[in-house]
Amino acid sequence: MCVALADAGYRVIAVARKSSPELAASADHALRAGRGSIEFRGCDLSNLEALAPLVRDLRADFGAVYGLVNNAGMGASGILSTMRDQEIQRVIQLNTVSPIMLSKHVLKSMMSQREGRIVNIASIVASTGYSGLSVYSATKASLIGFTRSLAREVGQLGITVNALAPGFVATEMTHELTESQRQKIAQRSALKRMPEPVDVARSVEFLLGDAGRNITGTVITIDAGNTA
Repeated sequence: MCVALADAGYRVIAVARKSSPELAASADHALRAGRGSIEFRGCDLSNLEALAPLVRDLRADFGAVYGLVNNAGMGASGILSTMRDQEIQRVIQLNTVSPIMLSKHVLKSMMSQREGRIVNIASIVASTGYSGLSVYSATKASLIGFTRSLAREVGQLGITVNALAPGFVATEMTHELTESQRQKIAQRSALKRMPEPVDVARSVEFLLGDAGRNITGTVITIDAGNTA
């Protein structure tokens, strides 16, 4: 996402608990390309008390916030009856509560500018369900409800709110899948393949750009036709 947006000319601020070699390489790539840029700010987004100071500091350093991509999240596979209460709470806080609270603080900047874009990263399991992912599915379904309602709430201010629902994509969150499981998922899809991270990134770029200016309150599914 960072690379795609920087290539499109955006000044990207990547927020995570810690940076990574991949992010550093992406920032160097953006610097050499000379179109956009990638900055890093460290923050544990599950720490709700840190969100307001984070946004305040970002506004002080970079100015008004134009776009927010709520992409932070964690998976939690397992049968509900055996999941620890603490694990359930952690997943709900990071996947649901944190995006809502972060959006609240960022919206203040967008409302003053009377423009802005929010993109929430949901999942196809929000609507299809998947055995062993009941808590994760619940958090992603809540993001879709949040997306639709917030879109109506802030639309008159020129702010769009949309969600993306990727299928199983080759990221850190799906590293537990075996090659056999990946093949089965691919065979179930209309295109007989799994989507790639770049497919999600390009959809984010579309929604943030001028082409997405009249799209709000909707969910775009990116799953190579798995749910077709």
